[in-house]
Amino acid sequence: MTPERVEEEPLELDWLQLHNEMNRAAGVETTKEKLFRKIKENPFVPIGCLATTMALCYGLVSFKRGDTKMSQYMMRSRVAAQGFTVVALVAGLGLTAMKNP
Repeated sequence: MTPERVEEEPLELDWLQLHNEMNRAAGVETTKEKLFRKIKENPFVPIGCLATTMALCYGLVSFKRGDTKMSQYMMRSRVAAQGFTVVALVAGLGLTAMKNP
């Protein structure tokens, strides 16, 4: 009987672990950290997105119920919330550009 050579095979995800370690050593932020940093920098954009989503959902519910007056009101509110979001985004970009010349 000949003894079989058992070679240790590296784990399939070793490259992923190495990538994460290198990013941490280089100070690269994770996606979650970047999301929270962006929300802190400009909190009005997520607020506008939530307001837009809520107006859209409630408007669709009202439409399904047959309450056309409320449905129209909520669709107009959605447009206003979208406008608020765009203005907040542009203002945030402007402030960031002024902060980092």
